[in-house]
Amino acid sequence: MAFVGHVNGLVGGHGSHGNVPAGSSCQRQSVVRCTPRTSRTVYMTVSKDAVAVPTNTHAPAAVQPGESHLAHADAYKFEDFDQYVMNTYVRFKIAITKGAGCKLYDSTGKEYLDLVAGIATCTLGHGDARLAKTVQEVMSNVHHVSNLFYIPPQGELAKKLAQRSIADRVFFCNSGAEANEAAIKLTRKYFFAKPENDGKVPVIITANQSFHGRTLATVTATGQAKYQKNFTPLVQGFEYCNYNDVEGLKAVVEKLKNSSTHKLAGIMMEALQGEGGVVPATYPFLRTARNLCDDNDALLIFDEVQVGVGRTGSLWGYEQSGVLPDVFTVAKGLAGGVPIGAMLCREKCNVFKPGEHASTFGGNFLATSCGLTVFNALFEGNVLENVKQRGAQLKAGLLELQAKYPSVVEECRGMGLIQGVQLKSSAGFTSIDIVGKAIEKGVLFVPAGPSVLRMVPPLVISAAEIAQGLSTLDAVFAELSK
Repeated sequence: MAFVGHVNGLVGGHGSHGNVPAGSSCQRQSVVRCTPRTSRTVYMTVSKDAVAVPTNTHAPAAVQPGESHLAHADAYKFEDFDQYVMNTYVRFKIAITKGAGCKLYDSTGKEYLDLVAGIATCTLGHGDARLAKTVQEVMSNVHHVSNLFYIPPQGELAKKLAQRSIADRVFFCNSGAEANEAAIKLTRKYFFAKPENDGKVPVIITANQSFHGRTLATVTATGQAKYQKNFTPLVQGFEYCNYNDVEGLKAVVEKLKNSSTHKLAGIMMEALQGEGGVVPATYPFLRTARNLCDDNDALLIFDEVQVGVGRTGSLWGYEQSGVLPDVFTVAKGLAGGVPIGAMLCREKCNVFKPGEHASTFGGNFLATSCGLTVFNALFEGNVLENVKQRGAQLKAGLLELQAKYPSVVEECRGMGLIQGVQLKSSAGFTSIDIVGKAIEKGVLFVPAGPSVLRMVPPLVISAAEIAQGLSTLDAVFAELSK
């Protein structure tokens, strides 16, 4: 499968990551513990009390091969796209034109099983009838007014989010980067609301290999130098420690305590590093971060842009550890593929005043109405239970593949329906190679760096579809290992 551009710029290709340290949450919280067998391959083990997959009963029928508004393969002009669209992504050379459930179809009519979901975004899959109805109703009535006026679905979604989380207040925006930017500004405002901090430089600690966005502040918060290159001068006020390194985190805080000019304002972490290699945080690391924030009157911020809204099997990623933040951010899956972001906080740090932070489109009718549709769907059906069961099935299948291909797979890790496969350095091929081969076989995966393959399917994926994805990965491993 041909693709255009340079591998180093591949979205999702955010650097390799080593093994998860002993005691990590992916080791503690593995849904399935089994002794993999190499003599057989079983991908579709479903318990007797398995929930019914929360299907979209009113969705349009799946498109048939060839059923596309583009008549044939040559109808889509890739060169026109490349000529006019700025080169900020490495794209595999397929043009998606239709979707239904967990399936996508390209301009030739070829069907693909989607284990990417717009990178953990299409919560209910594609062509969901409930979302389609919501969009139609909103667009035929009123889809946007200024935040100078009350927007009823914005208030309703904020209430639902607050009632099912640690948050008391919600700020809506349009993306994960914007949500994290808002969290950074809120942390600084909270810091300077205390007179004793006048004249001090507020510092937020983040983790190496983290990913928090591409605005100047969030790319500085991102602990990966390759994303910061060519964008200096960076925003001041950030320090870094290694992810899951308890002593390293303590050392940075101690350094700030001894500084006459800088002071700890917050610690910002992902409950699971998605772009950094699908690495869950350990409980000791998160617990230490919480304690350090409490001891220093600093804010603990969790970036849940990729793992929030049910992807781990619980509504929020922080529920997996039980360590509660002061602030957390969500985006991607919140509106099922419609752009949205949200920064949520406890009342104690609800310090913004009118004019200090805002968004023209944040909380608009369309985005928040879709957010309500997705949020309601999570609880009306068995979606969260489906995530737990399909996540267990996926993890079990990946462990079998690890046993079958010991020279290829170093480790399988993740939570719920965000799972990663760490390749051995001696494998002889990369995650990008796997993605390309799988595309040829009709299954879509996404890299999380050149040595990690990531799976983040729609949360409504079925047992049969998980089995198909695992079977395809088996075939790709066999082919590339020759």
